[in-house]
Amino acid sequence: MIHFTKLRWKNFLSTGNTFTEIHLDRSPSTLIVGHNGAGKSTMLDALSFALFGKPHRDIKKLQLVNSINNRDALVEVEFTISNVEFKVVRGIKPNKFEIWQNGKMVDQSSTSRDYQKFLEQNILKLNHKSFHQVVVLGSSSFIPFMQLPTYHRREVIEDLLDIQIFGKMNQILKEQSQRLKEDAKDNKYRVELVKDKIGLQKDYIREIADINDGQISDKRKSIEESQSTITGIQESNAALSLSIEESSNGLKENISNAQSKKQSLLKYKAQFEQQIKSVVKDAKFYENNEQCPTCEQDIAEELRQDKLETAHEKARELNKAVIDASSQSAAVETNILELDSISEKVREDTSELTLNNKEISRLQKQITALEKDITKLTSKEGDLGEANSKLTRLSEERDSLTERKLELSEQKTYQEAVGEMLKDSGIKTKVIKQYLPVMNKLINHYLQVMDFYVSFNLDESFTETIKSRFRDSFNYASFSEGEKQRIDLALLFTWRQIARMKNSASSNLLILDETFDSSLDNDGIENLLKILETLEEGTNTFIISHKGDVLDGKFRSKIEFTKERNFSKIK
Repeated sequence: MIHFTKLRWKNFLSTGNTFTEIHLDRSPSTLIVGHNGAGKSTMLDALSFALFGKPHRDIKKLQLVNSINNRDALVEVEFTISNVEFKVVRGIKPNKFEIWQNGKMVDQSSTSRDYQKFLEQNILKLNHKSFHQVVVLGSSSFIPFMQLPTYHRREVIEDLLDIQIFGKMNQILKEQSQRLKEDAKDNKYRVELVKDKIGLQKDYIREIADINDGQISDKRKSIEESQSTITGIQESNAALSLSIEESSNGLKENISNAQSKKQSLLKYKAQFEQQIKSVVKDAKFYENNEQCPTCEQDIAEELRQDKLETAHEKARELNKAVIDASSQSAAVETNILELDSISEKVREDTSELTLNNKEISRLQKQITALEKDITKLTSKEGDLGEANSKLTRLSEERDSLTERKLELSEQKTYQEAVGEMLKDSGIKTKVIKQYLPVMNKLINHYLQVMDFYVSFNLDESFTETIKSRFRDSFNYASFSEGEKQRIDLALLFTWRQIARMKNSASSNLLILDETFDSSLDNDGIENLLKILETLEEGTNTFIISHKGDVLDGKFRSKIEFTKERNFSKIK
C-alpha cells in the first residue's frame, strides 16, 4: 500500500516562489474550497506531475511554470511503502527528476524514461491511468473507466489484480524463445563444424606417418638460434645495468643541488639589479639637482661630486656582481643540461633493459614450445595416440551437440505450452474471471447505496451489461450525466476495494475533484457522503468543491485557497 504523507509545490501554475504544502495523512476527510482560479485543483496537477511527469489536466509542460517568475517550478511528494520512505522531486526550468529512498537518492545513471519506468513498475506498482482510476475522480480531463478503450480497461484491471507479472513473464518468454531459436541455429552450425573437423582429423591421422625428420632438425636449429640470441641480450643487459648504476649514483641529489643553486643565483642577480636601479636613481638625483627640492638650499659641489663618485663606484661593483652571478648561473644551467642528459640516458637504458627482458621471456617460451613439439615429433606412437584422442573428443562433442539438439527441441515445446498459458487469454483471463463476480457485486452494492437500482455487470472484455428493474437493457452512454457519475463513483470505490484486497495499487489517498459540483443531485450528494463515511480506516479523502456553503462542516478539516497579487496560496 502506498501511504502518501506530504505534497508541496512552488512556482507551479499560479503558485509563487513560496512552497504551498499539504499534509496528506493528517485528516480522514478534508474539504478544499476557493473561488474559480484560486488554485484548488493545482493539488491534483502537482501530485500527478510529481509521480508521472504529466499534470491531471490537459496542460502543456511549459505552461505549468508560473508565468510571472517563469522558472524554478518544483513539486515534491513524500510517501511510504512497507515502512520504506520515498520522496519524488520533479522540476521545470531547470528540469529535475529525483527519487529518494530513506534519505538517499536512487541512482540516476539510466535515462529519464527508464527512471520513470523504474518508479512506476518497481516502486508505485501502478501507472498514470491506474492511478486516476483508484485515487482520483475529477470532472476535468478525467476519462472514466467506462469511457476508456477496451485495452486500457484491461490494463487498469491487470494493475489492480497485480497480474501484469504474467505479461512481463510472457515478454521474457518471448526473449527466451528468440535466444532458444538462436541457440538451435548455433547448435546446427556447430554440429556441421564438428563433422568437418572429424573428417580433417581422420586425414591427419593417416598423414602422421609422413613426418619428416627435417622438422625436428629445423626446430632444434631454431632453439640454438634463440639460445644464442638470449646470451647476447643478457650480455647487453649486464652492460646496461652497470651503466644505469654508475649514472644513477647521486644523480637525483646533483640535479636537486644544481636547481637550488640556480634559484639562489637568480635571486642574487635580481637583488643586485634592484640595487643598481636604486644607485642609478640616487646618481641621477645629484646629476639633475644643484638645490635640495625640499629645503631649496644649494647642494655643495664637493658633496655632489662625492655622492656621484660613490654611486658610480657602487654601480660598477654591482654590475660586476651581476655579471659574475650570470656567469655562474650559465655554468649551473650547463651543468643541469648535462645532468638532464644523463637522466634521459638512464631512462633510455632502463627502457631498453625492460624490452630486452621481455624479449628473453618471449624467446624462452618459444624454446619451451619448440622442445614440446620435438618431444611429440620424436614419438610417433605418442603423436598417433594424441591424434586418436582428439578424434575421440571430437566424436564426443558431436554426440553432445546432438543431445543438446534434442534438449532444445524439448525446451521449444515447453515454451510454446507456457506461452499459451501466459497469453492474455490464458492465466490472466482465468484470474480476471475469478474476480469478476466480486467486482460486479461491489459495483452493484455502491450503486444501491447511491439509490441507483440497476443490475450492472462487466464481462471478461470489460464490456458492460446494464439492466433496469424491468429488465430493460442499457449501456453506459445511454444514461444521464448524473447517472453516469454514480456509475463512475461505484467503479472508483470498487477499484479501491479490489486494490486493497490484492494489496496492489491501494493507497490511503482519495481525491474527488468537483464531484459534488457536477451532475449529482441532493440525494446523490447525501448518498456519496454516506459512502465516504464508511471508507476503510486510514483513508484520507480530499474533496475539491465550489460548494463550500453546502459542504462546510461535513468534513473533519478544511483548506481554503485564495489569490493575492495574482499568486495562489492557502488562506
